[in-house]
Amino acid sequence: MIRYETGPLEHTVLITIDRPEARNSADLDHFKALREAWERFDADSDAWVAVITGVGDAFFTGADLKTYVPAITKLQRRIAQEGLTEIDGYRLDDGTKAVLRGAKIWKPIIAAVNGFCTAGGMEMLGGVDIRVACPEAQFAVMEPKRGLFAGGGTTVRLPRQIPFPQAMEFLLCADLVPAERALHMGLLNAVVPREELMDAAWDYARRITANAPLAVRATKQSVWEGLGLPLRDAYRNEAEIAGRIFQTADAVEGPKAFAEKRPPRWQGK
Repeated sequence: MIRYETGPLEHTVLITIDRPEARNSADLDHFKALREAWERFDADSDAWVAVITGVGDAFFTGADLKTYVPAITKLQRRIAQEGLTEIDGYRLDDGTKAVLRGAKIWKPIIAAVNGFCTAGGMEMLGGVDIRVACPEAQFAVMEPKRGLFAGGGTTVRLPRQIPFPQAMEFLLCADLVPAERALHMGLLNAVVPREELMDAAWDYARRITANAPLAVRATKQSVWEGLGLPLRDAYRNEAEIAGRIFQTADAVEGPKAFAEKRPPRWQGK
C-alpha cells in the first residue's frame, strides 16, 4: 500500500511505500496510488512539505517486472481500442507521475532513503529536493542490466544534478552504489545512522516550514523551470516569479516581523 498521513510537524505529510514483500516495487495499483498521493499533497493547502520513505530494506525499486509490464501492456491496448484516457482510474502516465517526471509540484519534497533505491526509485529521487539516506541504502540505475531503459527522467535529470562523469558511471555501469559513495558523488544531502534517518528528514522539513510557503514554492519553481530554459529565458522567468512573490501578504509580513524582532506569522498568501 501507499500510506499518506499527517507528519509530526505542522504543515507536513508523510508518504510511505509499504510493499516490503516485493521490495517496495510497484504494480499498476501502487503506481496509481503513488500518483494519487502526490496529487493529494499538491492540492492540500495545509501541506507545505512532504517526506517520502519506504518500509523494510528498500526505499523504492520501481516497477514490479513480474506484474507491471503485462498489466500496462493490457491497459495500453484497452485505452487505444476504447478511445479512453483512463480505465478504472488507471492512466498511462501513472508511472511517470508517480516518479515525479513532469509532475510540477512546487512544494518541497524530502526523501528519507531507508534501503535499496533502484530503477524507478532513482527516477523518483531525481524529482525530490532534499535526500537523506542511511548507510545501508544502495543506489542504481539498473535498467540496462535488464535490457530496459530508464524512461522516467533519470537520463535527463541525473547529468544535470551531479557531475557528468559520475552520472555516466551510474547510467552506463548500472552497478549498485553504496550510500557513502552516493553522498560523495553529490546525489545525497546526508547519510545518517538508520535510527536517525527520519529525525534527519523531519529536521530538514522543520527548517523549510519555518520559511514563507509561497516564497519557498516560488524558489523551487524558478530552479526547476530554469534548468530547462536557456539562461536569458531563465532570468526572465525568475523575474516574473519574483514580481508575483513581492505582491504577497507574506512579503509584507517578513520584513515587518524582522523589524519588530518577532517570529513571522505566515499566511500563505
